[in-house]
Amino acid sequence: MKTALLLGFVLVIVGAIALAYQGITYTTHKKVLDIGPIEATKTEHKTIPLPSIVGGLALVGGIALIATARREA
Repeated sequence: MKTALLLGFVLVIVGAIALAYQGITYTTHKKVLDIGPIEATKTEHKTIPLPSIVGGLALVGGIALIATARREA
């Protein structure tokens, strides 16, 4: 029972974060030119989109787990 309650809280937090940020952004550095002591790099920002339905499902699932865990306790 305690595990379900903890998992419910984790799902609610993850769902809220997923709804707030809408994706994961990261930065990569790519070497463009390398001639002896001269070196040029390019910074690329990439985003992995996260559908809002995923955040919503996690949030609703977490609330449902919390509600059922509290009823059983």
